[in-house]
Amino acid sequence: MEDTTSLTPQGDEAPAGHGRHGGGGRRGRGRGTGKPGRRRRVLRWSATVMAVVILGTAGAGYLYYRHLNNNIQKDALNIGDEKDRATRTKANAAGQTALNILLIGSDARDTEENQKLGGAKETFNGTPLADVQMLLHISADRTNMSVVSMPRDTLVDIPKCTDPDTDKVYAASTLPTMTNQSLGRGGPGCTVATWEKLTDIHIDHFMMIDFSGVVSMADAIGGVPVCVSANVYSHTSTGHGSGLKLGEGTTSIKGKQALQWLRTRYGFEDGSDLARAKAQHMYMNSMVRELRANAKLTNPNKLRKLAEAATKAITVDNGLGTITKMYDLANELKKVPTDRITMTTMPNVYVGARVKPTADATKLFRIVREDIALDGKDKKKTTTTQTTKDPAAADDKIAVQVQNGTRTSALGPVGGRATAVAQLLVGKGFTQSAADTSAATAEDTTLIRYPSTDLQGDAERVAKALGIPTSAVEKSTDVSGVTLVVGADWRSGTTYKAPADDDKTPETAEAINASDTSQCMKVNPAYTW
Repeated sequence: MEDTTSLTPQGDEAPAGHGRHGGGGRRGRGRGTGKPGRRRRVLRWSATVMAVVILGTAGAGYLYYRHLNNNIQKDALNIGDEKDRATRTKANAAGQTALNILLIGSDARDTEENQKLGGAKETFNGTPLADVQMLLHISADRTNMSVVSMPRDTLVDIPKCTDPDTDKVYAASTLPTMTNQSLGRGGPGCTVATWEKLTDIHIDHFMMIDFSGVVSMADAIGGVPVCVSANVYSHTSTGHGSGLKLGEGTTSIKGKQALQWLRTRYGFEDGSDLARAKAQHMYMNSMVRELRANAKLTNPNKLRKLAEAATKAITVDNGLGTITKMYDLANELKKVPTDRITMTTMPNVYVGARVKPTADATKLFRIVREDIALDGKDKKKTTTTQTTKDPAAADDKIAVQVQNGTRTSALGPVGGRATAVAQLLVGKGFTQSAADTSAATAEDTTLIRYPSTDLQGDAERVAKALGIPTSAVEKSTDVSGVTLVVGADWRSGTTYKAPADDDKTPETAEAINASDTSQCMKVNPAYTW
């Protein structure tokens, strides 16, 4: 399915010719399965759910427990063909482990209410797109929390997925494909599988919410203050835009207006999905501050209203499928102080109208994978990981391809460098090492890449033999076997000198702290009134 939306300024709703096809029954809403009687809440705007869970308001689930339990919709966690292969963080000294929760949203117009809220009538009951994707990482010691948003137009490799309800198999993508298409390949479990394939981060749970759900929950929570740098009206003469209309400065928004804020692209900065992600981060942070500071949800009637809205709106994996489990999770999440919550966007670069992850994205994923706080306030610690990788083979059984990546913007590649390092490996017992004779590339630092988790042990063994840090060992679908890329930091000699460890969050991640009250969305002058 070819999707015609992009990060360039277009409508907030899906345009004509979106390529989606027929939907199904209630549980399969927006999935395009056609299976009657199914109830699947394809989800939108996980911002609201996350903020509520952070506050521990899921404790309202103890009100009429069974009724609320019956509201919750569940789906399979991971339906990819490489499930349980991503890296897991080892428990700390206190026996605690980090938690990773994928927050997913959909643009589905699968009910009359969602159609009215979402617009784009021609897409009614079409195949949903995961237009909002955020990874929520809670540290093992519960002292900090990180959120990483992935732009919906990110080009990724989507793995083979099998729909758990119909057993339909969706083949792995053969070309880089927009990540938002993952939801339509069997459900949210395929979006989870796509994230794990890209990041090598094990995901423990997912949560999702739809258009109507965010409106009802925003009403239940009450007003959330947001700021714009000028009067803004997200509307064009051709009918595009979210319809958001606000005056300059700070306004408290809720209900439909909150949904409009979360959907707005026309009107904010360059009109891209990147700007929209920033607005979503601001809303989430403001909601957390508002709820924690004012304790608005202590009233039983408000708690009941929110509990009803939340449980009807969300779909979760089986591991979160009861009020008790959600309440336990909420108690863990609310331990994190507001000033230790950091929002980021995956570093990326444009490829035409789409984007792809950069080296900074790889670094950001590694920092999250190693449970290092994005706010830089962690004490220096050593982290070890527990993975499902196979043990390393004998050195003489490990095939290593060596590539020359010594080219820089100022210097040409070092001739014969791949051959020299391949011979070095042979001398260390890696007799199946060989140089890649293709043209030299440019890598700032030396890297070792491997295509699948069963070769992770082999890759780490090569790194250890050469003194290359494990942080420079990464999973990549760009290689077919263990591949050593000799970077510009190793242009000569037989001893690799590892650069100083750098666990700083890349500036390109545009980190925002939840306690920062100075944030204000910059308005595009073309959308002022």
